[in-house]
Amino acid sequence: MKRLPITERPGWQDKAREFGFNFHTMYDEPYWCEDAYYQFSLAEIEKLEDVTAELHQLCLKAVERVVASDALMDKFCIPRHTRGFVRQSWATRQPSLYSRLDLAWGGTGEPKLLENNADTPTSLYEAAFFQWIWLEDQINAGNLPAGSDQFNSLQEQLIERFRVLREQYGFNLLHMACCQDSIEDRGTVQYLQDCAAEAGLPTEFLFMDQIGLGEKGQFTDMQDQVISNLFKLYPWEFMLREMFSTKLEDAGVRWLEPAWKSILSNKALLPLLWEMFPGHPNLLPAWFAADDHPAMESYVVKPIFSREGANIQIIEQGKEIARAEGPYGEEGMIVQQYHPLPRFGDSYTLIGSWLINDQPAGIGIREDRALITQDLSRFYPHSFTPE
Repeated sequence: MKRLPITERPGWQDKAREFGFNFHTMYDEPYWCEDAYYQFSLAEIEKLEDVTAELHQLCLKAVERVVASDALMDKFCIPRHTRGFVRQSWATRQPSLYSRLDLAWGGTGEPKLLENNADTPTSLYEAAFFQWIWLEDQINAGNLPAGSDQFNSLQEQLIERFRVLREQYGFNLLHMACCQDSIEDRGTVQYLQDCAAEAGLPTEFLFMDQIGLGEKGQFTDMQDQVISNLFKLYPWEFMLREMFSTKLEDAGVRWLEPAWKSILSNKALLPLLWEMFPGHPNLLPAWFAADDHPAMESYVVKPIFSREGANIQIIEQGKEIARAEGPYGEEGMIVQQYHPLPRFGDSYTLIGSWLINDQPAGIGIREDRALITQDLSRFYPHSFTPE
């Protein structure tokens, strides 16, 4: 795994606008960057693929454990009045679409799981589509070796998954929703709408606050059409605490992601995985902060519901070396052994490893000069050379 300089494509910003990539720059700071790229060997890609598949299976075993235990539901802060709804979603194996594992790895040793973004993962469009366009353009320009490839079957697998949802699960219309205040979220949902259209699955978009409640307890859209299938780029931990959460069980909606993802996207997953699979080479020791646990000189404190690095604190040799502010923490914290991100030049690198329908499908790479990767951390493309 190497970080190599490369010539930027002339006019790539125009191409980004042409393809609807409207968040390549955010708050006057570059988000998409292509002055460099990450080069992998085939063996390194195969390693990432194998580790991703194995970690995902461990996570699914953890879901099985949580849904069977009220004590664990307490640890995961699943509200009591929604537990039947969460359990039913798992018992009936409600279908999922995608998820992303965040891994710390620099090409040597074992990749380590930092967290599981299984409910509302973003950086999808740039990982699935725009970095593939970059690869093709750079090969055609002679800036990458002929035969260069990319660990990226995301778009093909997304389209196939939507086709299966339509043909095997009977999705005849998919409503898709996100919040109004995020251009990145809207761009992600628009990309997923395009993939669904390729699969022949019609979609209708609305914002989360436009979802209504019909007379019979069903959720409805702006035209009072009953919502039967809904993809929502909106966290389950929010939904399970809102006023309409009492209606979730009887509304008859098939959700993407399904409610059992509220367990996988929860930082409480990390200490449970360590308890279930102690010493696993791809896991880091982790415990609930409120429980008795071994003292550690270097560790990370994470809120159970943290997103985009918010409210994370890093302690090294007993001293705080990094902190990110945010709105989380009252729900409880976990502690995880500190495993520094690999450093390339002046930046720290995080690998996001994607799964579509439980299968590894590609990676996206984020960089930051700070130790904590957050929502504006830069995205860099990658390639590998088949051997």
